[in-house]
Order: sequence, then structure tokens, then C-alpha cells
Amino acid sequence: METLSICIVDDHSLFRKGLKLLLSAFPQIADIREFSNGKEFVESLNGYKPDIVLMDIEMPVMNGIDATRMALKTHPDLKIITISLFGEEEYYYKMIDSGVKGFILKNSDIDEVIKAITNVAQGNNYFSQEILYNVVRNIRDVRKAEALQFHLSLREKQILELICKGLSNQEISIELSISKRTVDKHRSNILGKTETKNTASLVMFAIEHKLVEP
Repeated sequence: METLSICIVDDHSLFRKGLKLLLSAFPQIADIREFSNGKEFVESLNGYKPDIVLMDIEMPVMNGIDATRMALKTHPDLKIITISLFGEEEYYYKMIDSGVKGFILKNSDIDEVIKAITNVAQGNNYFSQEILYNVVRNIRDVRKAEALQFHLSLREKQILELICKGLSNQEISIELSISKRTVDKHRSNILGKTETKNTASLVMFAIEHKLVEP
């Protein structure tokens, strides 16, 4: 993998400095910049484009939700990972709708942070298992899974499970011995049936409706 430029957007200086110090020990990370709120980050994009953004949710001046929306409006190919605390589940769907590629908790060890960065840099999504569990545990008033599963074919259920495991369309085609074009079509159908916009929101939807195990 080529070297990556990373930026950390968080209002807690001690957290930023600590995370920067840990990340700087990894040779694949060549540049790390810090911003104390979403406004500073968005304004920096006039002359700066990081490979990966680690974005806090609750910040003064401009929060992570608004910053993500504004950043992706002008730079749609930015890869943003949310870094969050327990208890912020109410914001997760807003961040996904804004276009983030994954979530990790602030108490994650550095190996998981690197894993998230690597996965997202390669074009995949990454969700901390603790976050997925937390979302599932706090879900209220959702549709019954049985009713939804009736509308998914057996093949669509197989592909959905593999998507949630982080496999790409090419990897799924190899796993199921079908063409990538067929996988592309099934993925499109699944997104339509679940009324989700992207892989990140599809994964959260599948967990929420108990279509896959967290």
C-alpha cells in the first residue's frame, strides 16, 4: 500500500495528540494533520486533501455530521471514518447518511484503528463490532425481520451476508462461483429492496433488522 495522509478532526487536544503519536509509528502513514472542529477541517480542503479522515461527532463550532456533509459535497471521494464514544448511537445513521465509510470507538486499540484505516483506504467499509452490538441493543420500533426476509431471495441473502463480512463484489463472485456482473445486479436489487443508499447504510440496516448476526 502507498503511504497515506491522515487528518484527525476532534475538539479534544489530548486525544488528537495521543492518536497522532500512535499513528506516526506506522510507516504506511506519512502525514498526519489535526483540526479542532469541523469548520477548520472544511476550510482546509481548499488546498488540502487527506486520504483518510478520522472525524469526531460532537464538536463546537461545527459538528462532525455537518462537516462530513459539507466536505463530501465538494469532495465526494473523501474517505471519512467516524470516531465516537459509547452513547452516541443516535447520530450513527446521520453520519452514514452523510457518507462516512465506517465507525470506530475512541477506546479502540491502535491495531483496530489501523485495520479500519487500511480497509477504508482500500475502498471497503469498517464497523467496530462493539458499535454494531451497541446499535442493535438500542434499536427501537423496527420492522419484523421475517417480513423483510420474505422479499429477499436465497441468493440475495447469501450476498448480503458476504457484503456484511466486508467482501468486495469480485470476492463474492469467487466465493459463490458466479460472475461479478451477477453480483453487481444482486447488490443493486438488495439496495433497492432495503431502500438503502450505499454499502455502509446497508450493513447497518441488515444488523438492525437482524438479517445478519452482529
